[in-house]
Amino acid sequence: QVQLVESGGGSVQAGGSLKLSCAASGYICSSREMGWYRRAPGKERELVSIISSDGTTSYSDSVKGRITASHDKAKNTLYLQMNSLQTEDTAVYYCTADSWTARVRRCITYWGQGTQVTVSS
Repeated sequence: QVQLVESGGGSVQAGGSLKLSCAASGYICSSREMGWYRRAPGKERELVSIISSDGTTSYSDSVKGRITASHDKAKNTLYLQMNSLQTEDTAVYYCTADSWTARVRRCITYWGQGTQVTVSS
């Protein structure tokens, strides 16, 4: 199984930038997608970006054009470059990836612990 550890969160003023990292230790199922999600205070968890197994990315309408997700296979690390941040982007951000789990004999989704992003006006 895999452990996912996010970092790079923090406080920034509106219009600023942050780059989140998600370091994976362990085997990632390369045929499965990876993702970034966020949960804002008092709101449901929201999908931010998906990185497909072929490397293509997709984004929610709320972040499209401002956020770029990527995966460095050599470093086994996911990234989320966030530009032109808005107060509405304030949330805890989580990365996800699938890993082979012997107990169930298949790839299942794992989540990182989350990293807080706070955008002030």
